[in-house]
Amino acid sequence: MRTEISWQEHQTKVIACRKCARLVEWREKVACVRRRAYQDEEYWGKPVPGFGDRNGRVLIVGLAPGAHGANRTGRMFTGDSSGNFLFDALFKAGFANQSSAISRTDGLELSDVFISAVCRCVPPGNKPRSDEIANCLPYLQRDIQLMENLEGIVALGRIAFDDVLALYRQNGYEVPRLKFKHNAFYEPGKNLPWLLASYHPSRQNTQTGRLSAEMFAQVWSTVRSLLES
Repeated sequence: MRTEISWQEHQTKVIACRKCARLVEWREKVACVRRRAYQDEEYWGKPVPGFGDRNGRVLIVGLAPGAHGANRTGRMFTGDSSGNFLFDALFKAGFANQSSAISRTDGLELSDVFISAVCRCVPPGNKPRSDEIANCLPYLQRDIQLMENLEGIVALGRIAFDDVLALYRQNGYEVPRLKFKHNAFYEPGKNLPWLLASYHPSRQNTQTGRLSAEMFAQVWSTVRSLLES
């Protein structure tokens, strides 16, 4: 019960955060202006908390909410092409009960995985500044602390990969320099979760062929093998 209360307190703090003036201004501007296709929808326009299986063994770390995806729907990777690509892969690998994510009330449930990010507010140009990420990393750290069954982390993109390692170093762990490459597996240090790298399922990566469905499926196959070993 105490863990459940701690999760609720944590999520409340995330949603109420106003540490970064630039991000607060931008996320609220996007929520007011809106995209034509979503003119009749009420945008979330606040920091986006993590979601998924809090008792899961795997933490998925992305970069930041999409302007008209999570910043609109209020749930990570929900309502945009990146999420469509991610949840289709998770569904096929047995980590989700459906292959699409439209809204917070669409019935999506994740199994054994929880989704978070290094930055909880949508940044202009999809590029958070280093000080903004620094302000937000304590929330990611709290996600990690609250996941009592955590075994591994999947970092979606180089920034997520680098900042997970930076977070460890900030907490006094001697973590070696590790090279980001797709489907690369690492054990950063004693008593730390394993780390698996993946290209981010952004539209830029998926539409240019840098990240194919087959390449992404390989990541989740690796995750499944790690959990079963």
